[in-house]
Amino acid sequence: MSSTLDRVSAAAGFVDRTLQNEGAWYRADDVEDRLGGQLASYGSSVGAVRGTVRDALRKYKDLDHDAVVQLASALWGQPRPGSRAVFERRLAAVVLLQSTKALLRHSDLTRIEGFLRSAGTRELVEPLLSDVVAPFLAGLGGRDRQRAAVVLARWRTDSDSQLRTAAAFIDQQAAPEAPPQGDTHERSL
Repeated sequence: MSSTLDRVSAAAGFVDRTLQNEGAWYRADDVEDRLGGQLASYGSSVGAVRGTVRDALRKYKDLDHDAVVQLASALWGQPRPGSRAVFERRLAAVVLLQSTKALLRHSDLTRIEGFLRSAGTRELVEPLLSDVVAPFLAGLGGRDRQRAAVVLARWRTDSDSQLRTAAAFIDQQAAPEAPPQGDTHERSL
């Protein structure tokens, strides 16, 4: 058990240090201004975040399901007690989940729910929904699909507008496309 915690802690430290080293003060100021100061920023580019997660997954190859979700939670949280959560760390958590969505289980929706509730910005919610949750749910079948449907039903009526919006997005992704409107006559060239 401590071995997994040690690996997760080492991976989180690697990601955090790398993102700080890749940061620039002018990007950090821009991100913090754009987000209204809700989250701190290291000023790392999106490419640096993606590359850092890719490198972490190469360096820590044996991360199983539990380690991945623990790492995502560690990145989503505060880097130190009393500090603000950091946008790039949270984005790294989203990229991590996106890169490892095959490992996710229906029970991980409650963890993702916590991420959605605390995201603080659409810039994190949108990729979390479109790049992690929607494709993950599309791959579920049988009982896992039914259990996920229970969670989504709860999201639809939750008092948190972020969860209601998330459920609506998921419902829209799952709905079949409407047939085209207007002229339906076949045209020949």
